[in-house]
Amino acid sequence: MNAEPEVAPRLTADEFAALYRRLAQTVPWGPDDRRGALNHVTPAHILAATNEVQRGQSVSLARPIDTHVAADNPEPAHYSMTGARADHRHEHGLDFATDSFAMNVHGDANSHIDALCHVVFDSKLYNGVSVDVLTANGALSLSIDVAKDGIVGRGVLLDIPRLRGKPWLEPGDNVTLDDLRAAEVAQGVRVGTGDLLFVRVGHHARRTALGAWDAAHARAGLHPTALEFVADREVAVLAGDSNNDAAPSVVDGVDFPVHVLAMNALGVHLLDYLQFGDLVTQCEEQRRWTFLAVLAPLRLPAATGSPINPIAIL
Repeated sequence: MNAEPEVAPRLTADEFAALYRRLAQTVPWGPDDRRGALNHVTPAHILAATNEVQRGQSVSLARPIDTHVAADNPEPAHYSMTGARADHRHEHGLDFATDSFAMNVHGDANSHIDALCHVVFDSKLYNGVSVDVLTANGALSLSIDVAKDGIVGRGVLLDIPRLRGKPWLEPGDNVTLDDLRAAEVAQGVRVGTGDLLFVRVGHHARRTALGAWDAAHARAGLHPTALEFVADREVAVLAGDSNNDAAPSVVDGVDFPVHVLAMNALGVHLLDYLQFGDLVTQCEEQRRWTFLAVLAPLRLPAATGSPINPIAIL
């Protein structure tokens, strides 16, 4: 259960640069585009995705927001009851319970979506947008407001630990292009244009079983070359139960190569640190791995991301 992760091939800086260029060249939209791969989700795709609903059962894919310090959560979310807990004192009449919430959106513990302005690579954002759009008051372009109307489409879950016959992948392990293709075959599905792709590595299951660890420096995730699958299938959104990037990185000089390739080169929004336990149970029971997926980021017009509670409807 605690076996060493499989050794993944490393990429030199030149090999990564060539991969970046190759993926960026697949983007079909012009220089003014700010939606990225969300353009793949058309009204026709959304209508077709509603056919995935067979039982009318909804499942949350978010982890409960963690307000406690842990090895992977040095800056936990802050929650406090701000009214009516002790103020009312069982008096007659009207009162209100109120509370306050604050969160480091891009941490290693809580479920969130990354906006396309989140990743800066060589002083550029997606589609060559200058880093100068990032100001003290927020992002002037490519913020999470791009998804203000929500993201709805066919969700596809590829379960890599299931493929490998393990409860989870060990920290440092990489999901390869071949893994994604093999998982499709094993699960009898095929990822297609406009799909919302969910890739399970078992991060949340391992954390639940063994406790938190320093996920900033050791975690399972996708190998950079697996992004060729994302580009080839014209995936609209990529989501994982880890950070999507494995750690340590297999690329010389680039710590988050999957983030760079997905958001900066391809314009694919990423969802990090979800949990798929409940969804896997339903998928196994129904013997299908597709569903209607609904993603609703908060309305934060200039933000680099948002807390999120993705919903799968089967």
